[in-house]
Amino acid sequence: MNILHIDSSASDSAVSHTRRLSSELVERLKTANPSATIVYRDLVANQLPHVDMTIRHAWTAENTGDTKLAETMCRSKALVNELKAADVVVVGSPMYNFTVPSTLKAWVDHVAIAGQTFSYTAEGPRGLLNGKVYLVLSSGGIYSEGPFAAYDHLSTYLEAIFNFLGILDVEVIRAEGIAYGPEQDQAAMANAAQRIEAIVA
Repeated sequence: MNILHIDSSASDSAVSHTRRLSSELVERLKTANPSATIVYRDLVANQLPHVDMTIRHAWTAENTGDTKLAETMCRSKALVNELKAADVVVVGSPMYNFTVPSTLKAWVDHVAIAGQTFSYTAEGPRGLLNGKVYLVLSSGGIYSEGPFAAYDHLSTYLEAIFNFLGILDVEVIRAEGIAYGPEQDQAAMANAAQRIEAIVA
């Protein structure tokens, strides 16, 4: 089993809910699969540049000797190959202003490449990947249900992206309402930990 572990929280592991939970999940998956290999990518410690048209030219242009295109191609290809090689992807992401952190969006823009992770066909787009994705998410409010459910552009966006790339097996683990006070924070983390325990049981 190859596990790709991605963290995108701007907070460090001492205070980040998603960093702690995603690490716990990966550790438990590793314990259950001792031969598993883990590739870890911290999108805050090693931020990716926001993409421009360079990335499209890098994948479609012949070798022109352009240094910028070569660097872009090398970076994007490495990320795509990591994703292709993964049997399991664990994504830790807090909700920032109802959606993903910009660091995670930059990663998506580097790996959602036509001809590599999806293709266009006469019947429409077709994802080229498979495997399993765990989305380990946190939010200050509650968005999985209730009056603010329509504001959730975090889980809905990430599920849509991975489905589009061909990965239909997507499981969401949430710690939500963490800004509602210490008791709710602790309860949210406990519920998420129970979900993780049930997943690896």
